[in-house]
Amino acid sequence: MNTPSGTGESTSSSPLPSQQPMPSQPLPNQPAGGEPALNSAAPSQPAPGSLALGQPASGSPAPGRTLSAVEQRGIEPVPRSEQTGNPWQLFWVWFAANISVLGLPLGVSLVAMGLNVWQAMLAAVLGACGSFAVVGIISVAGSRGGAPSLTLSRAVFGVRGNLGPTLMALLSRLGWETVNTSTAALAFVTFCSLVFGTPGTARQTPLLAVVGVLLFVLLTMIISGLGINAINEVQKWSTWIFGALNLVILVYLLTRIDWAGVLSLEGGSVAQVIAGIGVIAAGTGIGWSTSGADMARYQSPLVRAGHLVASAAAGAGIPLIIMISMGAVIGSSSPAVLASPNPMDTIRESLPTAAAAIYLFISFVGLLLSNHLSVYSAGLNWITMGVRIKRTTAVLIEIAITTVLALVFLLAAENFYDPFIAFISVLALPLSAWTAVFLVDMIKRRSYKRDSLLDLTPASPYWYRGGVRWRAFAAWIIGTVVAFLFIEIQWSGSGGEATGVAQSVQEVLFVGPLAHTWIGEAGLGWLVAGVVAAVVFLLCGGLRDYDAVDTAPATTAEN
Repeated sequence: MNTPSGTGESTSSSPLPSQQPMPSQPLPNQPAGGEPALNSAAPSQPAPGSLALGQPASGSPAPGRTLSAVEQRGIEPVPRSEQTGNPWQLFWVWFAANISVLGLPLGVSLVAMGLNVWQAMLAAVLGACGSFAVVGIISVAGSRGGAPSLTLSRAVFGVRGNLGPTLMALLSRLGWETVNTSTAALAFVTFCSLVFGTPGTARQTPLLAVVGVLLFVLLTMIISGLGINAINEVQKWSTWIFGALNLVILVYLLTRIDWAGVLSLEGGSVAQVIAGIGVIAAGTGIGWSTSGADMARYQSPLVRAGHLVASAAAGAGIPLIIMISMGAVIGSSSPAVLASPNPMDTIRESLPTAAAAIYLFISFVGLLLSNHLSVYSAGLNWITMGVRIKRTTAVLIEIAITTVLALVFLLAAENFYDPFIAFISVLALPLSAWTAVFLVDMIKRRSYKRDSLLDLTPASPYWYRGGVRWRAFAAWIIGTVVAFLFIEIQWSGSGGEATGVAQSVQEVLFVGPLAHTWIGEAGLGWLVAGVVAAVVFLLCGGLRDYDAVDTAPATTAEN
């Protein structure tokens, strides 16, 4: 018998404990535990057509209208009757996730690379909008297949071959969530020092650091645990509320700008601009590529693909362009900010107490608005890895791990933070290679065999050979390995124990033979990974292995 993977939960949403569902026996064609049965009858298909931007599909209300509804579905595909979302929901999701002042350091980094303000703005437009357009394209796959990104990826890599990319995505999510949690806790500690006069470091006030971590993870757990409805609503209203607070800080900063210095700054070369575009793309949308379908699986397959792409590109692009451009203006105007190893702290120190408190508060919230998206995706990745647990349980596991790691970073580890950042940054290479292979596969694939996405047995059409689609898996590996030739892995540690004088020590772990070429020094190794993986996949016949169902329009293909 074909056995589905452990998705844990099988319905889209349920009330909170005030209204508990009655227990029931499994249906004849439904395995025990509430998991969906394979080879069940496909639901009726909607009539062919397309929806205008913002127009909900007919049927049940669009997801996101009920804040308190707990999403019960794991990775099993969303029935077409429940795919009622519209692109405006994705617009708010990505807008809120990128609205924070945390975009300012990206703009400062562009000026440090040699770009002037106008070039930095161009890099922001092309890098942010372009990379989130990729997220939007992968959102189209989520609409077509009704499943999370890495679950759909089983059709591309095979049910076993997909474990590698899924593990890389899970580690990356776990890593950046730990960084988000640690940074938010530090913002909380500093906020308390401004308001209550307490010491301003985590080790001086360990209790406050613990409270900051617990507050952050509790809010993350509530939102990501409730699921897509809560995410849609929270992101929408947060855009307006915290967007206004961000504008307060930006207006104040604009009054302190040396505009003569900003406008007189000479521009960089074309090569520097290209490198700047790469820095922005890698620091924004590329990192979210594996979450595109996660946020779009409730979108109707009748929604036009262009609208989904635009919702992600514009939703994330608008706030990022504003924040990155403002960071470039500040970096051009202030030598202190430009030379600082931590521009965020330097900017905060230049603000009066009230403005600095607002600045820290919106920094905390900005991290939260992206962190609960990450935890939501990570929970789905746990299930895709084959761990047979509920989605809410997966969220709790993710939260528990990030809590422990964040507390270790804040209170115990002396020299582990920088190496940890270096490690999770390297994970961008295999994730970029995955993105490229997935996008090439979408050229011909128009639909997914939804029930087969959960079938992990040799009977699955996505079993290929030994559970691996070797041409896709080989392209992913080759793209990643070639990209390593262009990177250098290093971090700054502390030394001087023998002399008693603390000093910075640059630790170099790995230097690729092509790391000091222009591509390597421009930090474009992630782009090499994607290009090489795509080319290898095409040369290996990546547009084969499709049948009539794969290539049929999503509105007419069988479920």
